[in-house]
Amino acid sequence: MPRHCTEPPVLIFDTTLRDGEQSPGASLSSSEKLQVARQLRRLKVDVIEAGFPAASPDDLAAVQQIAAEIGIEGGPIIAGLARATEGDIATAWKGVSEAARPRIHTFLATSEIHMRHKLRLAPEEVLEKISQRVAFAAGLCADVEFSPEDATRSDPGFLKEALAAAIAAGATTLNIPDTVGYSMPAEYGALIAELISGTPGAQRVVWSVHCHDDLGLATANSLAGVAAGARQIEATINGIGERAGNCALEEVAMALATRSDLAPAGTAIDTRELCRSSRLVSQLTGIKVPRNKAIVGANAFAHEAGIHQDGMLKHASTYEIMSPEDVGQAGTDLVLGKHSGRHAFRLRLEELGFPLDGTDLDEAFKRFKDLADQRKTVTDADLVSLAHERIAAPPAAYELVHLHVACGAPRTATATVRLRTADGEENVGAAVGPGPVDAIYRAMSSLIPAHAELLDYKVHSTGRGADALGEVTVQLATDSAGEDRKVHRGYATDIDIVVASANALLAGFNRLVAAPAHAEAAAARTWRTQPPAELRA
Repeated sequence: MPRHCTEPPVLIFDTTLRDGEQSPGASLSSSEKLQVARQLRRLKVDVIEAGFPAASPDDLAAVQQIAAEIGIEGGPIIAGLARATEGDIATAWKGVSEAARPRIHTFLATSEIHMRHKLRLAPEEVLEKISQRVAFAAGLCADVEFSPEDATRSDPGFLKEALAAAIAAGATTLNIPDTVGYSMPAEYGALIAELISGTPGAQRVVWSVHCHDDLGLATANSLAGVAAGARQIEATINGIGERAGNCALEEVAMALATRSDLAPAGTAIDTRELCRSSRLVSQLTGIKVPRNKAIVGANAFAHEAGIHQDGMLKHASTYEIMSPEDVGQAGTDLVLGKHSGRHAFRLRLEELGFPLDGTDLDEAFKRFKDLADQRKTVTDADLVSLAHERIAAPPAAYELVHLHVACGAPRTATATVRLRTADGEENVGAAVGPGPVDAIYRAMSSLIPAHAELLDYKVHSTGRGADALGEVTVQLATDSAGEDRKVHRGYATDIDIVVASANALLAGFNRLVAAPAHAEAAAARTWRTQPPAELRA
């Protein structure tokens, strides 16, 4: 959140609707621009660059609508961009004039590369044009911003002349663009400091920074410029813009808020609106926010590593330097995956209503780790299934050691199972059946001393996708008649539904043999080691 500071605040100039919209494929309709502008007002940006009015009739209409609705008294400054031509400047004024605080933003290149190859003007002609066009803009609007395009590749001496000419002609803000993202932070900060100290009339204007992210340094360069004396940052939501994009508004706002011990000034930004702004811009432009994007990405406040999760559970400041609520996130997300630890796993189960401990927790955690090795993340639905599996687990009279199933049209299914008793004895059973589940059931029946009928078999997915857990429930009934007939349920989960089916059947058999009526028979019966007659045949 912004802090109190004796220095002038850092103004946030949002150019999402102008420079941001220049991202390939990010064009917005006038109604969509108005939606974004409304959110930018809630975010409390100081300046909204609403568009480039001379670019198209729709862009002019959008700027006019934003100026009339968003640029009311007490609202942000509404700016329109214009090339250094009288036609562009007049159109920009037509776009922003209805705002309570309008601004015309005009630009002209000052680097040798641009002057020679793009403008085809001599330096003297560029200086004359700056003077004339800024003066023309100042005759229409009291607030004029001038940007020397490609400033960071311009000769510093000539750049000072150009900026001095703009000040003399009536500019109130001077913006220093790193148009192609060429500068390094120390270099850019030094340039800003040199221009502020060496340009005649520098103290009469607000100095602004506008940095592109071609080398991934837009935010760092912007902060370096502020440290050198600039008091306006031009940025976009999610850092969208030409090529690699612009300085990300959410990054500079939170950098100044979080490191207020080093920042020369704060901002008026309501940081709690950052995530909402990010989602809206992403939705309307179709440009997705990377999961690892600073501040607003899905992983910005997510933790999977067990060490990190343990620290977070003890005190949030161990691994979070800001509060997720301060930027509009719902809260910290402890993502359960293969790197997660037992502490976070147990806590999440408790939150879901399954307070496991002891052996149940050990077994559930082992199953969780096995599942996490096969998938990137484990969902709450998966955890509920794992917990149910432990809660429903019968005494383990038999353990499935090995399973092999062969099936497919038009063949009969075959199943081979190896079971281990609680005493460590192992035996193998095999059977055929019309399908894999029936074959597994028959193979287990050949080894387990409990006669049962498979009454019901159900399988469903706990989530979406090919790697979702298969959840299997079976019902086994004793072969007794009338009231003595008992039904025992088995439950299991696995990514492989055949494996889940086998484990569910075994769970049902374990419940059945653990029942008092079968305990004596189970103790007396010996293993059957030969395959059933139908398989031998």
